[in-house]
Amino acid sequence: MSHLARKLRLTDYFTLAWGTMVGVGWLVVMDDWLLRGGALGAILGFAIGGALLFPIGWVYGRLVAAMPDAAGEIAYTAAAFSRPISFSTGWMMMLAYFIVCPWEAVAVGRIAGYIVPALDSLPLYRIAGRPVYLPHLVIGLGLTALLTTLNYRGIRLSATFQNWTSFGTLALFIVFIALGAGKGSLHNFPPLFTHAPLVSFLLMIQIVPYFMTGFESVSKAAEESTPEFRSQRFLKAIWMAILVGILFYTIAIAAVAFVAPWHDLTGEKFMTAVAFQHAVGSRWIVNVILAAAFLSLFKCFNGNFVAASRLLFALGRRNLIDPRAGQIHPQHQTPSIAVLCIGLATAACMLLGDAILVPITEVGSVACAIGWAATCAAYLNMGRTRKLPGQKSLSTIGWIVATLGLLVAIAMMLMKVVPAIPGHFTSYEWLALGIWIALGAVSHRRALAT
Repeated sequence: MSHLARKLRLTDYFTLAWGTMVGVGWLVVMDDWLLRGGALGAILGFAIGGALLFPIGWVYGRLVAAMPDAAGEIAYTAAAFSRPISFSTGWMMMLAYFIVCPWEAVAVGRIAGYIVPALDSLPLYRIAGRPVYLPHLVIGLGLTALLTTLNYRGIRLSATFQNWTSFGTLALFIVFIALGAGKGSLHNFPPLFTHAPLVSFLLMIQIVPYFMTGFESVSKAAEESTPEFRSQRFLKAIWMAILVGILFYTIAIAAVAFVAPWHDLTGEKFMTAVAFQHAVGSRWIVNVILAAAFLSLFKCFNGNFVAASRLLFALGRRNLIDPRAGQIHPQHQTPSIAVLCIGLATAACMLLGDAILVPITEVGSVACAIGWAATCAAYLNMGRTRKLPGQKSLSTIGWIVATLGLLVAIAMMLMKVVPAIPGHFTSYEWLALGIWIALGAVSHRRALAT
């Protein structure tokens, strides 16, 4: 049996986890965040919502060390529950990763159009009233082709790309935050909340799972660690990614609210860049921000591409879908068929243009919360039945932490599906989720029939 190439180190796992988590939401939808929660509400949403993910990260760290399997949630739930539950969990988790890929492919065209307005031309068609421009499609398809090629040819190429873009993003982020810090005022912060404080907080914490999804992507590349890699470092990479993610998002929101009167800028395209331009009084800082955004987009796209392709590969390898998806390239030692499938599906979905952005955010939040909940439940069940590899039973602390992680994941899921809670699913989100479930049912049924 062929095996995936073993090339990844601690730094690679950190950049995979953090890079998958942080994309360009801080630039593209900053106005949505601030309108949902206000300056303080948005900061608290990411700070508290992110901190609540540490117990879930702890569970993943324990499981990936005990069960280093590219299947991730599929493997964990298979060890604790039935085969249908294992498939359903993996299929939903794959949605959380895959759905980011066309989001980033669309976003790269929007950012390029902001830099070169001439690219916002040659509209081909409209979806939900929004034009889809030919240059945007060409740029998005080109980036998709590049990342598909990198991941087809080897995980080391992909990891090197991920490292450079991740640390480049952090360096440029520090530069523009430092330059804008001396130009703002605390008087720009109000309104601290755009609704009642609790409602503002709830509207923010609902979307935190989508924008913080990625720390658990470490588990999807667990089979690709170097032979000398120590399993305890998986948890270190996961917790580092969560911490840096919280700091990145909260600092970005605080900086935008500090440097300019944000409420007057919410109608602007790429509000983060506009706010810093107002503060500094020059266009050059916008170029720094957009350079950081491009690097961040590349790493987020690549990280989610890696995670989605590994889950698709794992589903095929376990005969939960067409087994051809589980093939490994004999030379490159990559899940080549799964990589090509994710690339082609991304290219097809990005044809929907800007109209997919908001529904994707909402559906992605629920998909990853389902995966987190199932993983914590599997860990607790394996502890109860003494099936945890290399561990006789769970300690009291283990029970408490895993139970807290399960409750957090369930709460984040319910906040989007219970109609009584502000910001719940609309018919469009239910439709998108229903289409994905139907695709999964058909794929699984065909695999069972063969």
